Formats: sequence, structure tokens, C-alpha cells
Amino acid sequence: MLSDWTLLVAAAFAAGVLNAIAGGGSFLTFPALVFTGLPPIMANATSAVAVSPGYLGSALGFRSELAALPRERLVREGLLCATGGVCGALLLLVTPAKVFSAAVPWLLLFATVLFAVGPRLVAARARRGAGDVHPVAQGLGLFLVAVYGGYFNGGLGILLMALYTLTGESRVHTANALKNLNSLVLSLLSVAAFAWAGAVAWPQALVMMVAATLGGFIGARLARRLPAAWVRTGVVLTGLAMTAAFLMRG
Repeated sequence: MLSDWTLLVAAAFAAGVLNAIAGGGSFLTFPALVFTGLPPIMANATSAVAVSPGYLGSALGFRSELAALPRERLVREGLLCATGGVCGALLLLVTPAKVFSAAVPWLLLFATVLFAVGPRLVAARARRGAGDVHPVAQGLGLFLVAVYGGYFNGGLGILLMALYTLTGESRVHTANALKNLNSLVLSLLSVAAFAWAGAVAWPQALVMMVAATLGGFIGARLARRLPAAWVRTGVVLTGLAMTAAFLMRG
């Protein structure tokens, strides 16, 4: 039906914008796909495919922030996210999603609170003279978030932003740039696993990919022009709204 396709295109475009600014775009695409008749597991996989190119548009919008970072860091984090994304996708394909879905709102609430109080925690660490987070601990945290992203994807951006805040990244736009780049890497690998397993509804995915890419590029340009405090507030409000939505679904 035309109304179904209109809903999917609108959800994908809005998801691309939201992913670029705050994360959580899958909470628009996944319900839209379920509403139009796809089974939940296929809707989840198709949603991951649909929003993945939007991360490319978002990353391109943050070229200057990424160019200022050491290449070694980008490669190291990219490999961790690629590995975690594949592990998460394979986990989705071989295990029931019910238990994990029940935990999603609580994971989102935890991540949102963590992101909201992150700057205070970083400031408290600085006052105590605490050093940087150990690279092994930071890498493990990034890998676990990538597994989550490959498995469900919803709220991935908020988890990544929370992780970067807690590990000492005080520049919100730099954290946003890393969030978008690493979301792209892990999504591409998890999407390959979903495609290999035949879990993707390709007509819906391809149309939504175009809309999400455009939304991601526009969202990245908007995020760079917004004051950092506005972006941080947007992330927190988005996380709370998604938590409430999933609690009501449960």
C-alpha cells in the first residue's frame, strides 16, 4: 500500500537525522516495519540494513572532526566494532530475541543516565587526579557495545556516546563523529551477516536506505551547527522517550 511505503520512507529519513544528532533511529524504522507487516526478527534485520547507509552520510558530515584524530585510533576502534557487530548479528540469528528485547528499555535507561551524568563523572575524575581509562577497559567496552549494536541496534548511538563520555572524550562533536563512524563499520558487517542468512526484506530495505542516507547527511550538518549543550540535551531526551516507548510496548 502507498501509505505503508510513505510511512517507511518518512521513518527512515527521520531515523537518519536522529542517528546523526543523538542516535536511536532504529526506534523509528523497526516499529514502522513491524506496523507494515514484517515479522519482528526480519523487521529488526531490515531496519539495520535501512539505517546503515545513514551512518555514512553522518560520518561524512563530521569529516573535519575525524581528520583531527589519530588514524591508529580510528583503525583500532573500527576493527573492534566490526568484530563486535558480526558477533551480535550471529547471536541474533541463533537465539530468541524475547529475553533481550525485555532488557532493552533498562539498557537504554542506564545508558541515558550514564550519558547525562557523564560530564560530572569526568570532572570528578579530573579533580581526583584520575588518569585516562585503561585502553583495554575502553576497548572491551567498545566491543560489548558493538555486540549490542549488531544484535539489536536500537539506542546504539546513545550507548556509544555514553561510552565516549565516560572514557574521557569531553568534545561532544568529536564523540558524535566517532559514534557515527563506528556505527557505520559495525552496521555494515552485521548487515552482511543478515543478508547471508536471508533475514532481510530487500524491497523495503533498499528504499529506506536512500531516505536514511539523506537524513543522515542533513542531520550531521544540523548537529555541527547546534550548541553542544543542545546536542547533549537532545540525546538525553531521546533516550528517555525511547525507554518509555519500549516500556509501554512491554
